Amino acid sequence: MNTSKLAAAFVAFSILAISAGFAQDAMVKGEVKKVDEAARKITLKHGPIKSLGMDDDSMTMVFRVQDPALLKQVKAGDKVQFVAERGSDGIAITKIQKSK
Repeated sequence: MNTSKLAAAFVAFSILAISAGFAQDAMVKGEVKKVDEAARKITLKHGPIKSLGMDDDSMTMVFRVQDPALLKQVKAGDKVQFVAERGSDGIAITKIQKSK
């Protein structure tokens, strides 16, 4: 019985570790160029966004944000990490945080 509990705990831990790794891979480094709270948009200079098949070099793009409160966390010039996801309305930023 103890062996099965240990095996179950190991499987659960492995799944969590793999999920955390995928989430970290989805984070993209960038720099905030402009924040437009009224339009719910942010302009970011960023590297490749592999999760969206954008494997090109650095570029600057305007993104919608899923939650307008995200825009209050950053300002032009901030170095950030973000997650962009493709939805029915196009690509949107779903998570953003200042880089350390």
